[in-house]
Amino acid sequence: MTLTPVWYPVLFLTGLTAGFVDAIAGGGGLITVPVLLATGISPQDALGTNKLQSSCGTALATLHYARKGLLQDTRMLAMGIAATAVGAAAGTFSVSHVKSDFLRPAIPVLLVLIALYTWFRPALGRESRPARLSPALFSCLFGLVLGFYDGFFGPGTGAFWAVACVTLLGLDLLSATAHTKMMNLTSNLVSLAVFIRAGHAQWGIGAVMAAGQIVGGHLGASVAVRGGVKFIRPLFLSVVLLLAARLLWQSLH
Repeated sequence: MTLTPVWYPVLFLTGLTAGFVDAIAGGGGLITVPVLLATGISPQDALGTNKLQSSCGTALATLHYARKGLLQDTRMLAMGIAATAVGAAAGTFSVSHVKSDFLRPAIPVLLVLIALYTWFRPALGRESRPARLSPALFSCLFGLVLGFYDGFFGPGTGAFWAVACVTLLGLDLLSATAHTKMMNLTSNLVSLAVFIRAGHAQWGIGAVMAAGQIVGGHLGASVAVRGGVKFIRPLFLSVVLLLAARLLWQSLH
């Protein structure tokens, strides 16, 4: 698809902004998907291209967190990656057989509950605590469930991962964000492979946005590491509430 030149700086800045937000709190699709649809490409191509460009920013953010020593439990990560990959593959393939519309009314409610829970627990995620589930059980259970959800529907996956890591795995919010990025990257790459195989990826558009994502992902992860929980928490709450509002509006229209 050929776009007018004015689109390219818009796409780059969209990717940069989304990459910055995504690296810290997730929800970058709130920014990128509407812009992709505005270019005139099909919804399927918009979703595939979104996975293409977001995977680049998520990969760089994940690498930055790893270099800062926030992804050290390689055994738990390996189990989580394997389970998430299986779940994401099953979810992505299920999209063509089962409509995801029935999830639209429920997800905004869950996101609002997450926001309220986070709001009324100001100390949540400030420091690590004893885990309530074993790393093996947590990785397998949530990898399969949230991997499937991300491949099948997607919105809010990062929020679900972060809260689960804090409340059940006992991670502080910064470490939970790092773990979330790794799992998001896994499910994004699996879904992207399916979209590419089906021919639903606009490579030119994706490359321009990916360049912005790489810059934004690096900046976002750097700011998150420096700012810590005090910076992540308000942005996390804002993204969760905006995502809930958008999904609720979509379900009502």
